Amino acid sequence: MKIVDMKTYVVDPHGPGGRNWVFVKLITDNGIEGIGEAYDVPFNPQVTVQLIQSVAERFVIGTNPFNIETMWRNIYASGYDQHPDTTKLGIISGLEIACWDIIGKALDQPIYNLLGGKYHEKLRSYTYINPAPDAPPEKRNAQGNAEVAAERAAEYVKMGFTALKFDPVTPITVNSPYQLSIRTLENGEAVTRAVREAVGDRCDLLIGTHGEMTTSSAIRLAKRLEKYDPLWFEEPVPPENRDEMARVARHTSIPIATGERLSTKYEFRELLEKQAAQILQFPLGRVGGILEAKKIAGMAEAYYAQIAPHLYAGPIEAVANIQIDTCSPNFLIQESIETWGGFYAEILKEPIQWEEGYIIPPTKPGLGVELNEEVVQKYIYTGTGPALDVRYGPVYE
Repeated sequence: MKIVDMKTYVVDPHGPGGRNWVFVKLITDNGIEGIGEAYDVPFNPQVTVQLIQSVAERFVIGTNPFNIETMWRNIYASGYDQHPDTTKLGIISGLEIACWDIIGKALDQPIYNLLGGKYHEKLRSYTYINPAPDAPPEKRNAQGNAEVAAERAAEYVKMGFTALKFDPVTPITVNSPYQLSIRTLENGEAVTRAVREAVGDRCDLLIGTHGEMTTSSAIRLAKRLEKYDPLWFEEPVPPENRDEMARVARHTSIPIATGERLSTKYEFRELLEKQAAQILQFPLGRVGGILEAKKIAGMAEAYYAQIAPHLYAGPIEAVANIQIDTCSPNFLIQESIETWGGFYAEILKEPIQWEEGYIIPPTKPGLGVELNEEVVQKYIYTGTGPALDVRYGPVYE
């Protein structure tokens, strides 16, 4: 079997779940097709497509899709850099996921059966606390307003969620890290307290900061929030300095979660060795693909660390995450885009199954889902600037 052709699609999402959904389809000489997704490569999406096409022409077309390790190493070492560059790793991930989809279909097995088998019958999931779609302006700050956050949290618990994420020290800024003001710290505590009071012990709280803080500020916030017993404190400082993240970890009882902006086993090895995080949040469309994620999950087991794959992308990365979750003993929880409805369901021939707070792993071969290409073509992005990120509120990843 050989890969003989490829296609790419840039979809303009119509609902929460990120921007610039970049899908890549690989086609074999016996007609099997596999789909992958490259997550958030930081360029105009049309440029991203050109990069994927260039890499595929050099290293993928004409090769056997079963040779994952060879393809991965050839692309990773190209340009003689051999470095965890997130652009290159996003491209590798999209192509690698598509190869696994082909492999699963060729063997008539879901991918998780090829990586150890089904360990979890269902997968616990969480979502961000978003404002209601029809919320008036005064009800749209569901992250930083204690009353609104508590009200929406209670509604999500009624839906069946047993864990909710929110960023109590918004707004996000790229000018980080910075020292939070006393007013911001107090409001962050007030939001967390209100959400805990609204959900009681029915729901875990996931503190979803975005690398906004200096180390000292992160420690100050953590001390305020410990009494509300969050399940994790996410990316308290920027991702590039694992020593400072480890310093935060040493100063709080809240488990540190991180990884959405990291890639490859090499960067996650450093996190584990420095004891900088206990929960790893790699996104399958950036980390290096399915096999790389499985290697990282295996490393994490030796440190008693757990995995909670990040998701702020389209449904193909989502189901790649689900495949790894299903076969990994140290899986903790999976980020959901609400209950996987709306455009997320429309763009798939069969939507991701979600029941009472849990994802039901697909049983069909490969990734277990297929894109609805009529819907894909209807929402193809053809512009020259960044695709619009349509959400119910501010941008959170």
